[in-house]
Amino acid sequence: MVVRKTVLIRETIETDGVGEPCDPITRIAVLAVLENPFAGRFVEDLSALCDMGGKLGERLMGEAVSMLGGAPVSYGKAAIVGISGDMEHGGAMIHPKLGKPMRAAVGGGKALIPSNVKVAAAGTSLDLPLGHKDEAWSFAHFDTMTVMVADAPRAEEIVICMAVADGARPHPRVGDGPVKD
Repeated sequence: MVVRKTVLIRETIETDGVGEPCDPITRIAVLAVLENPFAGRFVEDLSALCDMGGKLGERLMGEAVSMLGGAPVSYGKAAIVGISGDMEHGGAMIHPKLGKPMRAAVGGGKALIPSNVKVAAAGTSLDLPLGHKDEAWSFAHFDTMTVMVADAPRAEEIVICMAVADGARPHPRVGDGPVKD
């Protein structure tokens, strides 16, 4: 696995979209830009990418959780595949093996990890979905963190994204109400 770089993003939300103050909500995203060994060709067996996803999760999720400062309640994962790759390349990286180290890092994870994959050019933003780690139907925790890397993915690269948050959306008013963190 050849990782060109990693990017850590920390955002703290202190008001909602119209400026109403809220309890601070911190979100941490960790992104890894790596070489896609299957770019430009069809490969039936994508298990090498599955293994790479698991290793990246083990390597990076602990750092994301420690940067959060508080206990993570939401998480999500995503990938942007460079234009010489295939959507299945991103799926192989984030689905079969990435979940286990993510669940271990957040201390739970009964709920499905929200995910998103797309094929795009360098500098494309990605809406990384977030959801409660244990309560799949906590509408208050259905959230999105938009991330990007200005020079990635290059055509033969993949950007893997993992995120954690210590709270729900600011002032959630849709659905079931917030799960008590």
